[in-house]
Amino acid sequence: MLEPVSVGLKFAFLAVLYLFLLWVSRSALKDLRRGAFGGPRASGPPAPAQDETGMHSAASLGALDGNADVSPRLVVSSVPGLARGMSYDVAEGAVLGRGDVEIQLEDPFASSQHARLTRQGAILVIEDLGSTNGTYLNDELLRGPQPLHPGDRVRIGDSTFTYED
Repeated sequence: MLEPVSVGLKFAFLAVLYLFLLWVSRSALKDLRRGAFGGPRASGPPAPAQDETGMHSAASLGALDGNADVSPRLVVSSVPGLARGMSYDVAEGAVLGRGDVEIQLEDPFASSQHARLTRQGAILVIEDLGSTNGTYLNDELLRGPQPLHPGDRVRIGDSTFTYED
C-alpha cells in the first residue's frame, strides 16, 4: 500500500520541479529581452533628456548646406595601438574595421568592415555593417543608421572614439 503513494509523491515532486525550472527560465528570458530592447534601466547614469520627438534641433547641426566649413573628426579616446587624442578627418565619411578600410583598428572584437560613417548634407551618419559584436553609440547598441552629434561616443569592441564637429 505504501509503494503506490511513494511513486505518486515522486511524480508530483518532479512535476513541481519542472514547473519551477520553467518559471525561472521564462523570467530570465523576459529580463534579457527587456534589457536588449531598451526597457527600464536598473542602474547607471540617467538617460539624457530629449524633446518629444527624440530629435536634435537644426540649430545644433550647424550650417545646413553640404559645403559649409565643418570638419567632423573622430578623436581617439582609447584604441589599442593608437595614441589618445589622435584624430581622423571624417568629412567625406569612412569605414572602420580591421580590414582594408579608412580607419584601421587593431581590435580583436572588430570585424573587417565593422561600421560606416556617411555624409548626408551637414549630418554625419553612423551605421553598423552587420558586425558580430555590434557598434555602440553613447553606450547604446546601434539598431540602424543614427546621426552623430558633437560629443557622441562611438565604441567598437575595446576601441572608443569621440565625435567632434
